Amino acid sequence: MDIYFYEAFEEEARLIIDLLQGKLLFDLTDKTIQESGDKIPPARLISIRTQSSIPAEWQDKLDGVLSRTTGFDHLKAYKKAIKSPVALGYLEEYATRAVAEQAILLMLSLLRRLPQQIRQFKHFQRDGLTGLEAQGKNLLVVGVGRIGGEIVRIGHGLKMNVRGVDIVNRHDFVSYVQRDEGLAWADIIICAMNLTDENVNYFSYDLLKKARPGVIFINVARGEHAPLFDLFRLVQEGHLGGLALDVFEDEPSVATALRTDKTGESEKARVIVDLLSYPNVILTPHNAFNTAQALQRKVQFSLDEIFYFLEHHQFHCQV
Repeated sequence: MDIYFYEAFEEEARLIIDLLQGKLLFDLTDKTIQESGDKIPPARLISIRTQSSIPAEWQDKLDGVLSRTTGFDHLKAYKKAIKSPVALGYLEEYATRAVAEQAILLMLSLLRRLPQQIRQFKHFQRDGLTGLEAQGKNLLVVGVGRIGGEIVRIGHGLKMNVRGVDIVNRHDFVSYVQRDEGLAWADIIICAMNLTDENVNYFSYDLLKKARPGVIFINVARGEHAPLFDLFRLVQEGHLGGLALDVFEDEPSVATALRTDKTGESEKARVIVDLLSYPNVILTPHNAFNTAQALQRKVQFSLDEIFYFLEHHQFHCQV
């Protein structure tokens, strides 16, 4: 077999089959590596997303691993854990606009109390549903790379006051501020940072307490930026006026617990279940990337990388 795909959800799997049929020997599953129960890799080249944990003992049985993601912190962790020269690749870009639009979708949904509207529709009840307009609100984007920059542009289009926090001031259309100044100013905070060793647990309880009461916090970057227990405490206290997450701390185990209805075995999954009971919380299954346009790009770019690897034994973007 030339290549085996893990974590290929339905629409992605259809595209892979349509584009790859007859060109390579391959197979795929919607399961993660750990959910599959595989004891050895099905091929010398495998492809994953973010929720698979690659066993260290597979290192001598693998030539390469392609992550069909732009994030590669999970590959960096694997590289640190092994000694064999396994090529570890990822995608440069495919979903900037998709993720930015999801962040804005979540923001508008919380501003207009959409979860409550849906809950109260069955009684056609409008009490307590008065929302807020985005125009004139203060939006702080933390991490202003490609995705963060696109969020800023959309915020400007909505006539919001937008500021950015980043260690590199790369965009001339962004008004940059220092972190604490931005926190005290913001009505909405969107996390769009790359994950590094330095910004793990960045949005801690103590940091978000510096934000004004009632602030909305949205994370479309990595779950490790914002500890779940800290966020839950801030929701319980009412300090967060709204919370939206598309990514989750310890996501591989949390996702497995939720998919298999074994939330009792994961403390973080139990916190997520508790969060779902709050009407000002929206949780989505790491789906911000998932538009038809972005998915088409993602699959095509992945296949391009696979063919390149099979010819050159390396990836264009490699850890």
